[in-house]
Amino acid sequence: MATGLACLLLAACAQPPRPAEGASDHWSGRLALQVDDAAAQSFSAGFELKGNPERGELLLFTPLGSTLALLEWAPGRALLVQGQERRESSSLQALTQELTGSELPIAALFGWLKGEAVQATGWQADLSALDQGRLAATRHTPAPQAVLRIILSL
Repeated sequence: MATGLACLLLAACAQPPRPAEGASDHWSGRLALQVDDAAAQSFSAGFELKGNPERGELLLFTPLGSTLALLEWAPGRALLVQGQERRESSSLQALTQELTGSELPIAALFGWLKGEAVQATGWQADLSALDQGRLAATRHTPAPQAVLRIILSL
């Protein structure tokens, strides 16, 4: 009986295997972005991030669960859907700028959420609380400074 309980506890603590490089990943939680410009822009939403840096989607929603926006990307194209409005671009960064008020380091975000110290131009990530489901990243350049905070649903 004690052996069975010990095996059950060990199984509960085991980490699931990591997907292969380039495979699809999935995270959800809340994110907040503060842009320190003259307008002191801030943006917060629930989110689901799926895919990988090359092909994926970011769904943003209100605390009540209604969809704010859907951002999808694939090589050479990105799509932003907000309500009935659809905008396509070859630049994922341009659409994240339009959506949140700041370019977001989407490619680096996938690495950061896996606990990898991925470099993103102008950004510095703090992964020290990732094991508690928290991530913070600060963009120092180009101005204005921006701070991205993520709290994962565990």
